[in-house]
Amino acid sequence: MTAAMTKKQTLSWLRNISGDMASATLARLDRDLPWYRDMPPSRRSAVGMVAQAGITSFISWYESPESTPWIASDVFGVAPRELLRSVSLQQTLQLIKVTVEVVEDHLKDSPRELREGIMHYSREIAFAAADVYARAAEARGLWDARLEALVVDSILSGEYDQELPSRIAALGWTGHGEVCVIVGTSPRMVDVDAIRRIARHHNTDVLVGVQGNRLVVVVGRRITEDGTDDTYPFATIAGALDESFGAGTFVVGPAVPAVVDAVKSAKAALAGFSVAKSRREPPRPLMADDVFPERALAGDPLARRALIQGIYEPLRDHPLDLLGTVWTYFETGHSLEATARELFVHPNTVRYRLKKVIEVIDWDPGVPRDALTIHLAIVLGAMSEPNQLPGTATGATL
Repeated sequence: MTAAMTKKQTLSWLRNISGDMASATLARLDRDLPWYRDMPPSRRSAVGMVAQAGITSFISWYESPESTPWIASDVFGVAPRELLRSVSLQQTLQLIKVTVEVVEDHLKDSPRELREGIMHYSREIAFAAADVYARAAEARGLWDARLEALVVDSILSGEYDQELPSRIAALGWTGHGEVCVIVGTSPRMVDVDAIRRIARHHNTDVLVGVQGNRLVVVVGRRITEDGTDDTYPFATIAGALDESFGAGTFVVGPAVPAVVDAVKSAKAALAGFSVAKSRREPPRPLMADDVFPERALAGDPLARRALIQGIYEPLRDHPLDLLGTVWTYFETGHSLEATARELFVHPNTVRYRLKKVIEVIDWDPGVPRDALTIHLAIVLGAMSEPNQLPGTATGATL
């Protein structure tokens, strides 16, 4: 090529060698970029189409430099949509760099105007690539936000189908361990990024949903490849999220085995949140299991079932008549002597049975809060017994 060639002649020459430059680019990609070599043939072909389109677009741009606004669609429009998902922005810039180097090598003896043109074009195409990925990221962010809101709503309502696991996976959820749901008031401005940072620091995954004045955070433990769980207790994670919630307490639901079971934790957390005001000074955070009595009185079937199964039935089925002892103890004003007289036993026997109660159900009848819980469990359990006459003890015969 000679420096005296006209622009028309230069364009004709560029078109004639465009095929050689495209072939040289593909060879350089295969040599210099390991990620390109590891691609399946279909995606390598798509990347090659982008590289070839870049060379063709440069020739068109050189002919008409004012065509800059449509560079991105001209180059990246030839690639399938899946390529944007499988090739990162960094890899795309590497692709541009290799292509420009090949073109520069073929144009090293060309006029200065043409060499400066390829430098200017490479800058424009790099900015165009960044704009394409930025728009894709923005669109993906909006889609993810809508999908996340849908998933959280499904978890809260319990109305979800077999698509839930795939939707959660699409949001980047990698947790395979226990899950809990945290419910509290929503602040004026919800800093979702801060919530996600805290979750990453505690090696957990989160789903965040805002429903009116209510903030819902689904927290999932991550299990390492060797099967170990190195995350923090849910109470610790909830404490770290304190500043992310608004005024008043927020409630931590019980742990469940997997995210598909999160509706159980969500219902407990919602029930606890609805009755939190019944506590004179509720802690922050408040564990849903710490308000079993209030939840049961409010009609929460999960709390009622937990009280009956966790307290009433173990006491009823124990051979030492723990149910009759603790029930009498409550109805005689927590008096050991009155209980002993009522049961025709020694006060030390009552003491022994009350200690056994603590061992069996891990609730202490001598602690006011525990006594309320146990007493309510006994009342609910007695009401659930079939065909029992008023005034007769459970299991007694006439």
